[in-house]
Amino acid sequence: MTDTLDLIVIGAGMAGINAAKKCSKAGWSVAIVDELPYGGTCALRGCDPKKMLRAGAEAVEAARRLEGKGVTGETRIDWPALMKHKESFTDPVPESRESGLKEAGVRTLHGRARFTAEDRIEIEGHGEIAFRHALIAAGAKPRPLHFPGAETLIDSTDFLNLAELPRRIVFVGGGYISFEFAHIAARAGAQVTILDRGARQLKMFDPDLVDMLLERSRAAGIEIVAEAVPESVEDADGTHHVIYRTAGESHAIEANLVVHGAGRVPAIDHLDLAAAKIEIENGGVKVTPWLQSPSNPRVFAAGDAAASPGKPLTPVAVFEGKIAASNMLNDKRTEPDYSGVPSVVFTIPELARVGLLEEEARERADVEVSFTDTSGWFSQKRLGESHAGAKIITAKDGQILGAHMFGPDYAELINVFSLAIKLKLTAAQVKAMPAAYPTRASDIGSMF
Repeated sequence: MTDTLDLIVIGAGMAGINAAKKCSKAGWSVAIVDELPYGGTCALRGCDPKKMLRAGAEAVEAARRLEGKGVTGETRIDWPALMKHKESFTDPVPESRESGLKEAGVRTLHGRARFTAEDRIEIEGHGEIAFRHALIAAGAKPRPLHFPGAETLIDSTDFLNLAELPRRIVFVGGGYISFEFAHIAARAGAQVTILDRGARQLKMFDPDLVDMLLERSRAAGIEIVAEAVPESVEDADGTHHVIYRTAGESHAIEANLVVHGAGRVPAIDHLDLAAAKIEIENGGVKVTPWLQSPSNPRVFAAGDAAASPGKPLTPVAVFEGKIAASNMLNDKRTEPDYSGVPSVVFTIPELARVGLLEEEARERADVEVSFTDTSGWFSQKRLGESHAGAKIITAKDGQILGAHMFGPDYAELINVFSLAIKLKLTAAQVKAMPAAYPTRASDIGSMF
């Protein structure tokens, strides 16, 4: 490839694919490269396959909750069959994504990429390519862990491809990955422990509702150890001995599998960014508010690879990719709007939030906070669910500033509040919505 491309995109996930298609549609010569199968983390190694496995856990949990309430008989997870169900979605994704890109006129490349100059990139198996613009959308990878035996841990990708589920599992870290996978594994019959070095788990979520989740997790058989610092993982006769320290004392726990759930960082180490004068900030590609590298204006970044204000979430990657593409095409400085982006921990039941936390809101202005324990409501009663709650935060003028929920199907309900925050609706306007009854949405008016 000797001609200069208008755009080279690094990373075939949601940010990269959306940007590549948009620029190609506008008439640019575009190529996209990834060393992994096309589709990105969400479709292949994260959100989607996780929820495919969660479907089995949900079914088992639903049957258990209604035991003695009209449902009888043992329900269990056939892990290999559940994994095949997951693969029925993930297996076709790479070919489908690549075909869609080709149909859009994008050249698809495979291999590891690295910058060799401010306007050049070398791709394994394809040589050096010159470009007018580049978009770094390389996603994220597990955070490096530094203790003896850390290399024996599997990551989230490996967990989502387990042929069999081990009997005893330890998750290192107290974030999304650990809690979501722990809830799946526990319903599948595994003995599960979460070791978190922090005093508070899931720090980005409302602490009152996190406490509810911790109670519900323990009720599901999940052991959670806070302020547990991993010291080492030792292998003996096929068993992992996990040594950790709490309150100055060392403890040990045995496991058949230890899973890395201690966070992720931008996957940009291999790109040789210094060769292209691209700066790094907070571990990601340093960008202006409009997603452009200040040190190399040819280059933009989006999604998990960018050190932008956006959270590492799929919808953020999608709109950052599109905005970066628009700014490149039109030489604009449009900034992404991060308001109203919801976030969910897909435990059983799920924990959801959108907007400000209570402590954040109180720092900015006088607010009204409505916290409601909804565990006794009809919506939970009919499912046999024991834990649920909602916290809605509004300004004095009634504008909704934040919504936080823990309960069955609240991942869907949070989208109503996402729209409310995006459109700056007031509590009165949201309450005026006539919802079908009895549905989750019909509960909204009683939450604040």
